[in-house]
Parts: sequence; structure tokens; C-alpha cells
Amino acid sequence: QLADSEFSPVFRLLTIFAYGTYADYLAEAANLPPLTEAQKNKLRHLSVVTLAAKIKCIPYSVLLEQLQLKNVRQLEDLVIEAVYADVLRGSLDQRNQRLEVDYSIGRDIRREELSTITRTLQEWCQGCEVVLSGIEEQVSRANQHKEQQLALKQQIESEVANLKKTIKVTTAAAAAATSQDPEQHLTELREPAPGTNQRQASKKTSKAKGLRGSTKIWSKSN
Repeated sequence: QLADSEFSPVFRLLTIFAYGTYADYLAEAANLPPLTEAQKNKLRHLSVVTLAAKIKCIPYSVLLEQLQLKNVRQLEDLVIEAVYADVLRGSLDQRNQRLEVDYSIGRDIRREELSTITRTLQEWCQGCEVVLSGIEEQVSRANQHKEQQLALKQQIESEVANLKKTIKVTTAAAAAATSQDPEQHLTELREPAPGTNQRQASKKTSKAKGLRGSTKIWSKSN
């Protein structure tokens, strides 16, 4: 209704603040209400936001032209004001003469831009579905691998248990086959084998004779 009324210039100025830039205002300034310095700075801030949506490193030359500022000092002061107003976040690279933008607020959306936004969101959703499908496939493979490893572990444990049983049975059978009467075993340990005492006695006699002979030899030499 404002667009078709006597207040159409005000409506046009409102749309510039919503979607446009300071350059758009200058192009139609003759047909629009005048702006105060505060309103000009506000529109300049919004113009920087529009540029930041397209370029993350904005040269000073572009900013000076778009914002119609006289020198770099005014430009840097304006950017600092925008940062303190939380309109954007970034840093001024004075050596390379550019503004590096990390974050900026969003502007209002035109009706003709809705189709582009819808298409972008649809593409994003399709990409999310592809990623989700890939994740589900990887989870399925991981679960399958886990089940295989669990079955292999159970098989190994079963084989180890069977092997232990086999060794236990074999050992028990061998022990039963080689077992004997405990009293008979002790008697064999206590009683020496036949002929053992005779050999020991003969050894002692020979040792004694040897010692006696050596005594006689020693006495004669003396």
C-alpha cells in the first residue's frame, strides 16, 4: 500500500535499508528523503555486510568506492563502529589494505531470492542423506565385523576348553598306568639293592689297607 501511495519514496528508502546498499541510495537520492549522518553510517554498515556475504577479504579500494568515504581513516573508524555494534567481526589488515571478515549479520531476503534459497536447502538435504547413508553402511560393517570377531573368540575359547579336558584325561590315564603300592615304594627306597653293602665294605677295606701300607712306608723312611 505504501508503494502506491504518496509515501512511496519512504517505502523505497525502507526497501533500501532492508535489501540495498549506500550506493543504491546515492543512485536515487534525488527522489528519496534525506538521511542524517547516523542513518548514513547505518546504511554503510549494512553495505559492508552485503559485501561480506560475497567477499571475505574486502579491499579498501572497494569499500572506499562503495561507501563514498574520503580516506582510509574514515573507513577504519566506520569498520570499528560496525564491530562494536556487533554487525560484523573481523580484522583490519593495514599492510595489505583490506578487511578480513570472520562473521557478519544477515540481511533481509527478497522474494525473488526464495527459489534460490529453496534449491540450496534441497541440495543440502540431499547431501545430508548421502552422508547419513554412508554412516549407516559403515555402522553395519562395523557390527558385522564385531559379530565375526565374537564368534571367532567363542570358537577359540571352546577349542581351548576341549584341549584342557583332553590334556587332563590323558594325564590322569598316564598316572593311573604308572601308579604302584605306596608301602612297596617306600620299602624299595629304604632297602638297598643286593650287593650294594658288599661293594661298599670292600671299598672300605681297600681304603684301610692303603692307609696302613702308607704308614709302614713312612715309618721305615724315618
